[in-house]
Amino acid sequence: MQPNPGLVAILVYDGLCTFEFGIAVEIFGLARPEFDFPWYEHRIVAVDQGPMRAMGGIQVLADGGMELLEEARTIIIPGWRDRNAPVPEHVLAALRQAHARGARLLSICSGVFVLAATGLLDGHGATTHWRYAAELAERFPNIRVDPDVLYVDSGQLITSAGSAAGIDACLHLVTRDLGTQVANSVARRLVMSPQRTGGQAQFIPTPVSPTPRSDLSRVMQWARERLHEPLEVRELASEAAMSERTFLRRFTEATGMPPKAWLQHERLARAKELLESTGQNTDQIAAQCGYRSVESFRVAFRGVVGVPPSVYRERFGRGVKAII
Repeated sequence: MQPNPGLVAILVYDGLCTFEFGIAVEIFGLARPEFDFPWYEHRIVAVDQGPMRAMGGIQVLADGGMELLEEARTIIIPGWRDRNAPVPEHVLAALRQAHARGARLLSICSGVFVLAATGLLDGHGATTHWRYAAELAERFPNIRVDPDVLYVDSGQLITSAGSAAGIDACLHLVTRDLGTQVANSVARRLVMSPQRTGGQAQFIPTPVSPTPRSDLSRVMQWARERLHEPLEVRELASEAAMSERTFLRRFTEATGMPPKAWLQHERLARAKELLESTGQNTDQIAAQCGYRSVESFRVAFRGVVGVPPSVYRERFGRGVKAII
């Protein structure tokens, strides 16, 4: 049985960033009748008193004030009205208190400046839209700013890059709470590909190329059908009818990650699906996902996912037991 993922509090403020707010509501506030377990509760929490307007002139009504944060397991900061605008002290105090009692705080795009102002990000990694990364690093030198990634997960603190990267960060949180299959189901309802990894590049150049990108898509699908094999980059390049050097360059330009890193991501995504939905034991899953030994699989899985395969199955397997 799936655990109750708890209450998500979404902050709203005068000058609200509409798209970032919509991301949070779509993922955490939409009813999910396709699931037979509790979905997130959500509340809209007012930062400011009186009428609030979002970008585009939409008037925003909230469920209550900052006192609602006392009940929240997760708090979403969907951007900020101006990265140079001061954050009210009562907001900073409420966020610090929520963090102290164990709540998770997730910022989208410029919302990181709110988190930074609390001091909670000091000593941690963080990201934001690539246009604001240098400013964030200059204003808050105690934060390790990574301008290249989609999101950074520091446990209780998750920061994401530009607006659309907020979708990936929110889906990442769903994965943490409810598993890969559930997050992928949400992604399908959003009509988007499964959640991208946090380390994927924010800005991917797309130079004009005589080779259509569909060729790379075909090779990627070809590789997904052969994850049980010990695939090498030279095999992918051969399938794409390119030299290895050209393939490496074009693949990285198109996806934001080198082929070996992409293969690792695909292998572990497959492993998570198998752990959640089948009774195959660890040796069988390691072999199906192309690992030469069960030990190398365990090391890779724990290094990326953060827990051993057995613990992941206990958490997200919905009663699935390994067949010995």
